[in-house]
Amino acid sequence: MNRFRWQIGLLVLAMALVAILLIGQQPLLGSFSSEPSSGGLYVEGLVGSLGRLNPLLDFANNVDQDVNALLFSGLLRFDDRGNPQADLAEEWALSLDGLTYNLRLKEDTLWHDGVAFTSADVIFTTNLLAHPDTPIPSDLREFWRSIEVIAFDDYNIQFRLQEPFAPFLDYLAVGLLPEHLLGNTHPSDLAVSPFNSNPVGTGPYSFGEIIIEENEIAGVVLNASANYYLDGPFIDQIIFRYFAESTTAYQAYLDGEILGMGYVDKDVLGDVLVNPGLNSFSSRLPQLAMVLFNLDRSTVPFFQESEVRKALLNGINRQYLVDEFLAGQAFVANGPILPGSWAYSETNTYYSFDLDLANQRLRDAGFSIPSEGGGTRAKDGIFLSFELLHPNTPEHTAMAEEIRDTWALLGVAVQLNGVDYETLLSDYLEPRNYEAALIDLNMSNLPDPDPYPFWHEAEANSGQNYSRWTDRRASVYLEQARVSISQGQRERLYRNFQIHFSREIPALPLFFPVYNYAISVQVQGVNIGPLYSPSDRFYNVSEWFLVAQGASGQNSSNIEAE
Repeated sequence: MNRFRWQIGLLVLAMALVAILLIGQQPLLGSFSSEPSSGGLYVEGLVGSLGRLNPLLDFANNVDQDVNALLFSGLLRFDDRGNPQADLAEEWALSLDGLTYNLRLKEDTLWHDGVAFTSADVIFTTNLLAHPDTPIPSDLREFWRSIEVIAFDDYNIQFRLQEPFAPFLDYLAVGLLPEHLLGNTHPSDLAVSPFNSNPVGTGPYSFGEIIIEENEIAGVVLNASANYYLDGPFIDQIIFRYFAESTTAYQAYLDGEILGMGYVDKDVLGDVLVNPGLNSFSSRLPQLAMVLFNLDRSTVPFFQESEVRKALLNGINRQYLVDEFLAGQAFVANGPILPGSWAYSETNTYYSFDLDLANQRLRDAGFSIPSEGGGTRAKDGIFLSFELLHPNTPEHTAMAEEIRDTWALLGVAVQLNGVDYETLLSDYLEPRNYEAALIDLNMSNLPDPDPYPFWHEAEANSGQNYSRWTDRRASVYLEQARVSISQGQRERLYRNFQIHFSREIPALPLFFPVYNYAISVQVQGVNIGPLYSPSDRFYNVSEWFLVAQGASGQNSSNIEAE
């Protein structure tokens, strides 16, 4: 089980998932009542368009994930620290050898159409995930093909693994599908099934209708589910409206058409933050910008020297990159594991921007400036010169140019090469045909911090360890953490891994982008912690409620119920 993190990829820093590092504004309650009450309509603007309302098919569309988070449920869900919580499964246990997981499902759970949810629906969904014709990423299919799923009765189910895999619980958070509606659909036809535009789930909200305006899909209406197995939501109806960009979504808020914005970008950020009618919530996203080195390429043997790598990290003003090119919309990274995760360690070595220290490290490593002054550092006839690949977006290009210019002050010569994302991955990273690369690792949707796919030596040639880091000590930590059933032991192993990583610096961690969410002060009970996907902002949506303004008790917006 070496390559289950199929989500890894290259991510556009300025697209709909890029977010904002700002302290959330405090609720401006004024004359509002903050006592929870049932009823009302909440409308949120999403930047994007409707694809398929099916949790197995939403991996490429984040706004679909937002809607599906309210429609569907998994066996488990995860809190903001990545710890598993009960959902459709009320209890779970695993064997001492880490190979068997037993789960008991909640009884009397109903689908939105009133049909009973049972273990047959779990078997049906996992069989879909394992079927070779289901249109999902191949690594995910291969993973589920290795899992044996047994239903003992309607409410007791068992998963049997071929080898221990501690992150397995992550995969039990996938939204489940109803066998009674899709059982006769061939997996190859799943993507074109009418179910995807008229879904039935078990989540806190049920599907109402699709809003069509001028022959185009303009939104989706969801209604509080009368069959929800937990405490039902306060808000009766949620409508998602689709917009092409944040500016039009913000104008819709100003016009009283929506109460929240699922995406706030730099174009409207300043206006949103000073708007007294909006609260802003910020959280880091599971994405890490890094400079990767090809540690096993003959043209750049100096990358194998840790002092050179440390010098290059000291030679990047990471906070300046965040402030100048991302408007402060990121946290400077201090390692490869997400801050806020149960596995994150505060003991990592921090590498500040220090050109004097960087110069000293390079001198200590034997790289000297030519006697005539200026030029590129060299040692034994090998010049400290290399090509830095980067995505050809404006933000990445600007950051790559800044890094190149700062490294030039150290006597390091860098040639930039900007390419599109697909080419960067397929032609350079996967075949290991590069020297250095500015990239973004996407760790979305998997709360377990398992860094094995990116840094274990077994992944160096054909997996996602694009740096080809073959450090045996690091690999042992990752191997043991991946098979241990003790979270305490895993915490210790990941702490040791992070300490070792920060001493060796096989790649240069830059920053974690953050997500900014704007929502009207009329919506109370919102609580957003660290996110493993932007749709995690709905984790406590059942606790959200609407308040009326002033003595009249009238909503000040122009929104009307459908």
